[in-house]
Amino acid sequence: MGDYTPEVAAASVPTLSEKQVDVAGTKPSSGVLYHQLRNEPLNIVGGRGSYLITEDGLEILDATCGAAVSCLGHSDERVHEAILDQLKKIPYCYSMFFTNSAAESLAKFLVDSTGGKMSRAYIVSSGTEAVEAAVKMAIQYFTELPVPEPQRVNIISRKSSYHGNTLGSLAVGHHASRRRIYESLLSKNIHHVPQCYPYRRMNANESNQEYVARLAQELEDEFQRLGPNTVCAFVAETMPGATLGCVPPLPGYLKALKAVCERHGALFILDEVMSGMGRTGTLHAWEQEDVVPDLQTIAKGLGAGYAPIAGLLINKHVVDTLNKGTGAFVHSQTYQGHPVACAAAYKVQQIIQDDNLLPNVRAMGEYLGQRLHERLDSHPHVGDIRGRGLFWAMEFVQDKETKEPYPPSKALSRTLHATGLKPGNAISLMPGNGGIDGANGDHIILAPPYNTTREEIDLIVDRTVRVIQEVLG
Repeated sequence: MGDYTPEVAAASVPTLSEKQVDVAGTKPSSGVLYHQLRNEPLNIVGGRGSYLITEDGLEILDATCGAAVSCLGHSDERVHEAILDQLKKIPYCYSMFFTNSAAESLAKFLVDSTGGKMSRAYIVSSGTEAVEAAVKMAIQYFTELPVPEPQRVNIISRKSSYHGNTLGSLAVGHHASRRRIYESLLSKNIHHVPQCYPYRRMNANESNQEYVARLAQELEDEFQRLGPNTVCAFVAETMPGATLGCVPPLPGYLKALKAVCERHGALFILDEVMSGMGRTGTLHAWEQEDVVPDLQTIAKGLGAGYAPIAGLLINKHVVDTLNKGTGAFVHSQTYQGHPVACAAAYKVQQIIQDDNLLPNVRAMGEYLGQRLHERLDSHPHVGDIRGRGLFWAMEFVQDKETKEPYPPSKALSRTLHATGLKPGNAISLMPGNGGIDGANGDHIILAPPYNTTREEIDLIVDRTVRVIQEVLG
């Protein structure tokens, strides 16, 4: 964010009492269960623009917006004011009994943003919840058709995908390391076909069109294997993020997959939790693909991290079917349509529109890709650079000719992330692994704020290159 130049100010460094240090100078044990129990993460005490500030005053360039979340950077006062205004009105009301103006405003904006292609919004608190809701709505849809089709109990998703961490969404995804210990609990009604992964899966003599046709045939074959009238829905990330690392869909790919779904009467669900709400250059990533989903999940950039919020956007024909059936969705969440979260998200979306940020995402995304290619195309261990908008990844290999990945034991992506956090580098990079087969494959993701500048892009690329050179030479 170009209006902030980092500097270590006295106010940025907490006092001993703020750090809760005892007289011996050691910290008490934390009450937080960290993701890595043996490693204490850096404590962030502030944020401004594109920078996170640690309790020791280190200012870290947040080149990933966390997990592609903080799309406005940190601490936009306009969002703070919207949150405070809503808190003064009503902080919470139960959506089973009431609606609220903040939820109504946000839902209308979201529906209008699709040009009427989606007709309702179901607001929840996380992308995982949105995926769970999508799966349940798809199942319910087929029970409420004029001629019900209760035999449609199978769902097809893709390998090397990620759709969430609850048991239902984990089963929809195919992130092997996250699934492994829970496999016995995961639904056996969810099946997976290969990803669109040109760097590793497209044959040397294959054109884009031929590869797309092959992928569509693989989906068709899975429908036939299961029985076409038993398939409820197909689920895909419009542009994969965490597991595969920012692989843009080839032209015509998603359209070809939707055609398979339509041929057999199954719903077409797009997961835009990470790639949507402006991240790839249009508010909805599917706008660039000449395809409209039946159900769409959104999160992350929806609320920019100011409050936990996500949503499910629902096509008119699905809403009409439920309305003519029971007239209810058999699902609910305690914090569904939370007024404060909705007010925050609505203000975030207003800022994206008012500040004309989507053209900046496209322009700065093109510049980011250009700079990454200029600096890293010749690096012997950078195998692929790919992305769209402000959503880019670099995949690492031991050998560019054979595309041999690094062994999982090297933990390369985690090492790159940790190296980035050193004071001499001060950049947060998003690590990813297992994209090839669930175990092998390392990449890092860059996902700067939508209001980033050329100067910040240059700084991000400089620091990223420095980290890669420090780790890989």
